[in-house]
Amino acid sequence: MRISVSSDMDEPVARLLLAELERRGHEVVPHGALREGDDPRWAVCSEAAAREVADGTADQAVVCCWTGTGASIAANKVRGVRAALCADGYTADGARRWNDANVLALSLRLTSGPLLTEILDAWFAAKAGQDAEDRANVAHLGRIES
Repeated sequence: MRISVSSDMDEPVARLLLAELERRGHEVVPHGALREGDDPRWAVCSEAAAREVADGTADQAVVCCWTGTGASIAANKVRGVRAALCADGYTADGARRWNDANVLALSLRLTSGPLLTEILDAWFAAKAGQDAEDRANVAHLGRIES
């Protein structure tokens, strides 16, 4: 899977994220502070990663900033993106299953190495659910964007 990753700071957890995604066999495309010469502002690099998901050049994205909030807001401004700020595995599972989230947002401040593993395990194990109400909600999100 091709995954775009952005971070506004070159923090140890961001580097651990890159390494963990590569260890899991994913092709990783870094943005922001993770790529030399790139614009590290959270709004800019989160948008860049999210746009790759929206245009189909990436399957998913992970966007990071100190709290994760700004990165998730920026990513959600891109049409077709459903970014979810996840602080634990249960939330990551629900975001994928109930919301068909295609962008994971993480807090650089709160995400430890073990917690990162838990979140990624849940994120990649979960699939978009087929419950009619969940699908109707996701479809409604597409209409809101119009």
